[in-house]
Amino acid sequence: MMWRPSLLLFLLLLRHGAQGKPSPDAGPHGQGRVHQAAPLSDAPHDDAHGNFQYDHEAFLGREVAKEFDQLTPEESQARLGRIVDRMDRAGDGDGWVSLAELRSWIAHTQQRHIRDSVSAAWDTYDTDRDGRVGWEELRNATYGHYAPGEEFHDVEDAETYKKMLARDERRFRVADQDGDSMATREELTAFLHPEEFPHMRDIVIAETLEDLDRNKDGYVQVEEYIADLYTAEPGEEEPAWVQTERQQFRDFRDLNKDGHLDGNEVGYWVLPPAQDQPLVEANHLLHESDTDKDGRLSKAEILGNWNMFVGSQATNYGEDLTRHHDEL
Repeated sequence: MMWRPSLLLFLLLLRHGAQGKPSPDAGPHGQGRVHQAAPLSDAPHDDAHGNFQYDHEAFLGREVAKEFDQLTPEESQARLGRIVDRMDRAGDGDGWVSLAELRSWIAHTQQRHIRDSVSAAWDTYDTDRDGRVGWEELRNATYGHYAPGEEFHDVEDAETYKKMLARDERRFRVADQDGDSMATREELTAFLHPEEFPHMRDIVIAETLEDLDRNKDGYVQVEEYIADLYTAEPGEEEPAWVQTERQQFRDFRDLNKDGHLDGNEVGYWVLPPAQDQPLVEANHLLHESDTDKDGRLSKAEILGNWNMFVGSQATNYGEDLTRHHDEL
């Protein structure tokens, strides 16, 4: 399940256009609040039987792994060689691929969909084409242009929109780490995908608390938790799954058993601690390929085990495919 931010701006672009206002109901609902890292691959991790699909998708990303499947072994190895050079250049450039460099590459490939979503939104927000997105640009592109003091005078639920605007500005200020009111791509990514950034953790928790804490006591009571998941119709008997959620609240959400969730417990719920999957896979690839056991990989060692990293299934070149992902 994925936690969803209060205002999915990149979706608003598709639904409303640059000048359209977001829906007041654009917030998260129910189980969609929880962010859990997606697996690196859905394929079985079955190296013992010569099935390296998991490793291919973990190392390349799922879409690129499909393209590599269509390449000849020669082209697959050539591209892997370019990836090795890129991993080293992104690190210390010492001619070797360290565990940290390998882990960083795997994490990078797994975040491609996030980078793509930011790229798709960038031109709409960077209206002056200066390579950065200012708060004023983002606000105007999302909510429309208003003269000072006239914000949302032309909409029915003006107060709701004002609260959404204030909430987005607060999140923007947290994402804007250098405090210059101008977002780089990295900072805009943190604004759009705060669940992916440790420094945005507190704002994710604060927004979740605000959504659920109806009596404004600073905590999430069990009834507030349930109300976010389910609203009973008059005379309707509460479904069994709701009872299960109540038990989940008592047994697993309320860690200190004081009857409600505080900020720390909300954080543990919506941003649960997770295994560092890229590090686990990097350790695996290094262990399997480090023939001289020096704790790092040479280009020759990686190419010597190329079928685990990338693989190939084709016997003829596909010229239309070789044009893609030239950066690899």
